Amino acid sequence: MHRRQVIPLAILVASSLSMGACDDFAPSSNHAAAAPAGTAPTPSPAAAPTGQAMADSAPPAVSAPPLDPPTVAASTNSRAQSIEAASFSQAPIGKGASDLMIKVEVLLDRARFSPGVIDGRPGGNVTHALAAFEAARGLAGHGALDGAVIDALTKADGGPVTQDYVITADDEKGPFLGVVPKDMVALSKLKAVSYADPVQELAEKFHMSQGLLRALNPNADFTVAGTSILVVRPASPTLPTAVARLEVDKAANQVRAFDAGGKIVALYPATVGSTERPAPTGAWAVKAVAPNPDYTYDPKRLTFGDTSKGVLTIPPGPNNPVGSTWIALTKETYGIHGSPDPNLIGKTASHGCVRLTNWDAATLGRAVKKGTPVVFVGETTKT
Repeated sequence: MHRRQVIPLAILVASSLSMGACDDFAPSSNHAAAAPAGTAPTPSPAAAPTGQAMADSAPPAVSAPPLDPPTVAASTNSRAQSIEAASFSQAPIGKGASDLMIKVEVLLDRARFSPGVIDGRPGGNVTHALAAFEAARGLAGHGALDGAVIDALTKADGGPVTQDYVITADDEKGPFLGVVPKDMVALSKLKAVSYADPVQELAEKFHMSQGLLRALNPNADFTVAGTSILVVRPASPTLPTAVARLEVDKAANQVRAFDAGGKIVALYPATVGSTERPAPTGAWAVKAVAPNPDYTYDPKRLTFGDTSKGVLTIPPGPNNPVGSTWIALTKETYGIHGSPDPNLIGKTASHGCVRLTNWDAATLGRAVKKGTPVVFVGETTKT
């Protein structure tokens, strides 16, 4: 497997620490690997933390979506009013974005049954989120979108689905990359793998696809502070209940979080390993949480990319190959992390680790701590 480094903040310049990794990164944060827990084996000396002791977890350095109080009225934009008024119909939903699907995805996101990226379109992630929500509420839909599940979602959360948002100076601060390089050599030369542009930043802030953000604001100039835009009102960045246990389902491509009583706290769509590099099996635990991880491309331990360029270190940023959050597991070399492309979550294979959207990984990272059990179930089906 590849190697991962954890760098204590106090000795960031002076030294570094190598650890194994499925996606090979080195976080430059004040988080080091915590002691093993549960049934995991004792790490090798090379993986043992050195230097200053680190906190087990801390809020990742990603921007949280501004959420107005539930009493605030929805946007008066005509499209917003259409989304708010959307209701179930027996007519099938087409492949394009629809107001009803936007509403359903937002309500699922706020109910903590994440649909992944909110794009207003039907798909596997939404179907799986609906099925889990229905099962948790004792409904019989099995992922079908019907009147019963719409009623349950709206009764559980009567707050506005949309909101007006005024782009701030901070939103425009950047720096922005324009086009994010795909080549590892080009990425390694950057100071930070930042957002491509304000559209990507704003879309991630509100858990939306860039396509939906543009569609809701066809005439907006996203580069100008003070511009008012229509966005959705996603879940807050903090779970309301502590997470006592995680379950990673390799067959369903899901991560499920449970409280101490066994009740589901949150569910996230995930990309879980591949047949070439499968995710682990069995019971492990959270070792530590690192915000803003580096990524180290080591051709000796990887099977993709141009191996002729040698070891490369990719700096932190939301477009880093492991996104903006890393949750290390006591299974050496494995973790749960974010992703630079939320549209691919649950739809493509990974290099053994568990990928979430950046916002889902950040929320989960805030809710777990050293020793939180992580159980892998099911069999990998993606190649």
